[in-house]
Amino acid sequence: MTAVKTLVVAGGYLIGVGLILLSGLELCRAVPNKSLEGYWLSDGYGDFADVKGDRIQVYEITSMSCIESHALMRKPGDSRGDRFVVDEDSDPVFVTPGPTDDSRWFHIADAASSVLFNRTQFRPKPCESKTPNDPETNFEVFWRTFAAHHGFLKYRGMDWQAAYKTYRPRVTATTKPEDLFDILSAMIEPLHDAHTYIRAEDLKRSFHGKRPGTWELTDEETRKTVEIIQKNYLEGPLRTWCNGHVRYARLKQNAGYLRIDAFWGYAPGNHFDDGARALDEALDEAMKDAQQLRGLVIDVRRNGGGSDPYGVQVAGRLTDKPYIAFVKRARDAADDPDRWTAPQPTTVRVSDRPRFLKQVVELIGPDTVSAGETFSMALMGRQPHITRIGENTQGVYSDVLTRHLPNGWRFGLPNEVFLTEGGKHFEATGVPPDIRVPVFPKHDLEQERDTALEKALEVLSKDYH
Repeated sequence: MTAVKTLVVAGGYLIGVGLILLSGLELCRAVPNKSLEGYWLSDGYGDFADVKGDRIQVYEITSMSCIESHALMRKPGDSRGDRFVVDEDSDPVFVTPGPTDDSRWFHIADAASSVLFNRTQFRPKPCESKTPNDPETNFEVFWRTFAAHHGFLKYRGMDWQAAYKTYRPRVTATTKPEDLFDILSAMIEPLHDAHTYIRAEDLKRSFHGKRPGTWELTDEETRKTVEIIQKNYLEGPLRTWCNGHVRYARLKQNAGYLRIDAFWGYAPGNHFDDGARALDEALDEAMKDAQQLRGLVIDVRRNGGGSDPYGVQVAGRLTDKPYIAFVKRARDAADDPDRWTAPQPTTVRVSDRPRFLKQVVELIGPDTVSAGETFSMALMGRQPHITRIGENTQGVYSDVLTRHLPNGWRFGLPNEVFLTEGGKHFEATGVPPDIRVPVFPKHDLEQERDTALEKALEVLSKDYH
């Protein structure tokens, strides 16, 4: 996923500690103080943090709302900074000194960047009273959150002010919850953004965006693709690690086949550090074996995302020199969609564990999503060049900023951009392949073939000679 941002992890998904300094909020001058005690506003994202003793209460704010989100409690320290957790099952949030006495970095291990919080003297005006729970307020909170945080409204062809004029008159004080859900879903559906969603547990309903024209494999079709590869292309059975998300075997043509179907869920409880250790153990075995072969195929065609650092961890096994994986920024002003936070680059570092430095081919497609796509970006700077084969990836990169409405519904949206070192992004369009080959079209499944994998082996054969 490229994770979900709000400085807390729930059910394996980051849920949000960001905050955008919204126009209309009354922000006060900073108070010099080295203590964490007090009020804090984040740079970009959308949260206000109230720190009292060992407890941090986080609120999600807009220019007219303030909704209690989650609380963090201080726990015994860690070399990475002051350690806070939501509960014993959540990954920690690390708080470290910022560039001034009145700023702090908040970081979650499974995020590729940190969030800068700045001290403020008073609570924001919207937090002086409880945000009403009525249809009109719920609509306003939803609309204003997208206006302040979504990084690509215009890029995805959406006139958000026009959407307001269209849909706001449909919401009144007596609008039923079911109708409100339909209105909110209809308003964001044209974004075709797989990192947007709405979940209404009380209604047992949910909506998720998706790029049109992409074909997602069903679970049955996915199982069949594995059977086809196993039967026709592999020398032996796939070895499995990380709860089945990472698999490896030798191909019959003297190359390795590394299949990564997710960048999360690697260890019980989905704790990031445990998952990183499990991934290292898997890569140790795969890389040791692959070192004896002429090439390596990495298959992320069915990768639904997860934690971006895991992808960077894999990239570190494929290089003998460090390079920039990607650069990350977040929306930084509600009234200026072109203003972003300071760039935070992520570096692929050379691993001191077993590595593979020969020719690599990556298989990608529309089911390569989020962290699967940032992984593809993390391979772009590797030398020799890694050839991408397949179809464009889904086109969603940002950690999902999860928010709440006063009625308890959750919704998510992307507020960050992932850039190459040269400043290019692939939002909406997806990372393109170097060689375009359909990803498991119907005739491939019927004929029990994998033409993309065959093309990969052809490329490795040419490079080898």
